[in-house]
Amino acid sequence: MNTHVCKTVPIEYSQVVNAYRKVKQGGKATGIDNESWIEFDKEVEGNLYVVWNRLASGSYHPQAVREVEIPKKDGKMRKLGIPTLRDRIAQQVVKDYMEKRIDRLFHENSYGYRP
Repeated sequence: MNTHVCKTVPIEYSQVVNAYRKVKQGGKATGIDNESWIEFDKEVEGNLYVVWNRLASGSYHPQAVREVEIPKKDGKMRKLGIPTLRDRIAQQVVKDYMEKRIDRLFHENSYGYRP
């Protein structure tokens, strides 16, 4: 019998909206679901609500990542994973949340993987 209780992190709807605004400025490539920004934005409030609800309840599960190959400078190919728009938004929420709380703990001369 599993007696471990998962506690969720309090996620506010405004965090999802802010993440959406940041992510929308980035790449336009679609994920495995082929959902474009045009499609997503047709019901943007409802779509953001779904992302928020699942993140806040701890029931968010990312979809598979679409794999594409892009050429490298040396002529070889490199695999690139493209998450869905919803997954990009969810990842941005987590990134913003973590950076706000953890970045201040790094040494001032530590620059790797930092904003």
